Amino acid sequence: MCFRHCCLFAVLAFLHLTPAYPGTLDSAAEFYLDPDSSPAVWVRNHPDDPRAASIARSIAGVPMARWFGNWSGDVQGAVQQYVDRADAAHRVAILVAYDIPGRDCAGASAGGAVDAPAYRSWIDAFSLGIAGRNAVVIVEPDATAQLGCTHNPDERLALLRYAISRLRLNAPAAKIYLDGGNAHWIAAEVMATRLNAAGLQEAKGFALNVSNFYTTSQSTAYAAAVNAALLSQFGYTKPFAVDTSRNGNGSDGQWCNPYGRKIGAPAGVISDSMLSLWIKVPGNSDGPCGSAASSPAGVFSPELALHLIDGT
Repeated sequence: MCFRHCCLFAVLAFLHLTPAYPGTLDSAAEFYLDPDSSPAVWVRNHPDDPRAASIARSIAGVPMARWFGNWSGDVQGAVQQYVDRADAAHRVAILVAYDIPGRDCAGASAGGAVDAPAYRSWIDAFSLGIAGRNAVVIVEPDATAQLGCTHNPDERLALLRYAISRLRLNAPAAKIYLDGGNAHWIAAEVMATRLNAAGLQEAKGFALNVSNFYTTSQSTAYAAAVNAALLSQFGYTKPFAVDTSRNGNGSDGQWCNPYGRKIGAPAGVISDSMLSLWIKVPGNSDGPCGSAASSPAGVFSPELALHLIDGT
């Protein structure tokens, strides 16, 4: 226990000594409220549905991320339009880059770029769409945690390093968070090694709990363990972001539309070293399973949304 507490204190002290990264966020009010999120579109298209008011108030009215991938068409144009709207509103857009080859290990969200050259072209375009505007970017959910399922781990790590480098070059005001899995997936020491190999040192920080349900306290403890390992192995620590979109009741160990989960705290700046963000869009299905069994991954389900609002 002493070792863990000492590591935590060392990490917290060291966070104040890490090099400055361009851009800061001062309050939750700075995040962009997407008027075309899937819950907002559903509410707009179903004004007479008795569920609409609750979904509008509890989900569609909360700033959340916009995900970009192989469905985005001209990704540079799509990203540019999105961040332009956020910039015009004097708000910071939250974006997710989700197009790594072999995405989701052939699971419910399988897809992504067909090969490494295609991905490099895609992330080039994605980063150019952001250009000089402020943004928070989550890089490739699950890509480090699922490293073991890819046929070429070294290539994936190289692609993640490339993504971070191009975002740093083409979108210098963006805050880049490399995905780091969740609190009960990969051992913290292993994740620290993977994150470092994937270019974390050049990013703002790492993201945890994306599309999962673990509590903020569980994620914070895991982040401290990852940072302790980073400090021990590589001599640095990083800030982190936690996906709080569906962690209000914590996890029951299931990942795919489980019953009894609940929306969590809205996006906010918790401290200099921590953000809470709605990264997964609440109500968007994880796949054809659980409480939204008829909905493919990424499709909005008002039934699922109501379960998350009510915690049932």
